[in-house]
Amino acid sequence: MPEQYKLPYTLRAPSEETEDMYLAEVPVLPGCRAWGATAEEALFNLEGVAADYIASCEEHGDPLPAEIAAAGELIVAV
Repeated sequence: MPEQYKLPYTLRAPSEETEDMYLAEVPVLPGCRAWGATAEEALFNLEGVAADYIASCEEHGDPLPAEIAAAGELIVAV
């Protein structure tokens, strides 16, 4: 069974700054962000980006941030 992580995330509404797209990001994973035309799409995309980030850390032996086990809404299976 793949490991699961609960990750806190932020979701920003479309604006000029986000190129009129929803922007979702996981603050405890630097640079882990994704965009989408809808909030659901941004979160779906973020799940894939976060899974790739975690898999890359594990593959390269890089430590994961301690905050990764904090309560959140986004569950990522790796």
